[in-house]
Amino acid sequence: MRYDPPLICGKLLKRYKRFLADIEFADGEIRTVHCANPGSMLGLIELGNGVFVSDSQNPKRKLLYSLELIDLGNTLVSVNTHLANKLAEEAINANLIQQLSGYDTIRREVKYGQNSRIDLLLEHQSRRRCYVEVKSVTLSRTSGLAEFPDSVTKRGAKHLFELSEQVKSGNRAVQLFVIQRSDCQKFSPADDIDPEYAKALAVAQNAGVEIIAMACNINAQENYITHEIPVQL
Repeated sequence: MRYDPPLICGKLLKRYKRFLADIEFADGEIRTVHCANPGSMLGLIELGNGVFVSDSQNPKRKLLYSLELIDLGNTLVSVNTHLANKLAEEAINANLIQQLSGYDTIRREVKYGQNSRIDLLLEHQSRRRCYVEVKSVTLSRTSGLAEFPDSVTKRGAKHLFELSEQVKSGNRAVQLFVIQRSDCQKFSPADDIDPEYAKALAVAQNAGVEIIAMACNINAQENYITHEIPVQL
């Protein structure tokens, strides 16, 4: 996925109320931008971090700009969680996720389970349906290790239960972690942050839910999935 129009660089002043961030641009102007990330963004929101924002070019939007990338010096981190589904779909269509190749159609946000919507539903006339839940991962506290979640997520645990129920009904179910940073070689649940989610992930795997983690290549021009990395539960 290419960033179009090109991103604009700036400096992070603060992130607050979950979905807002104040950014200082190169010309000294300070603007409040939208932050499409409901998590804590642990380790990312230090004062003065370099950032890149997108311009919606939509004058009807209350906040014209959106926070896209945070520069940690050694890596860029994509903090727009909404991109994870798009990146996953692009990778599936390009056959970059071997386990999810060979399906005829991909549908988005399909209702299923108990008042839930699956991120991606893969279908083929002669294969089992495949329900794919996508999570955006930005946390890394140990060099090379990506972790999820960065805050307690009861909703995430519910999704794992729903995926397990799909396996019981005869379908495939996949929990796909999209690592939106380029400095990680393996993935593990952050069991100290949310032990219940870590437990739910292990239970889901035992129930037949497939756990896949995919790494991304990220720069100021583009963001795309590259390869699978090991999962350690």
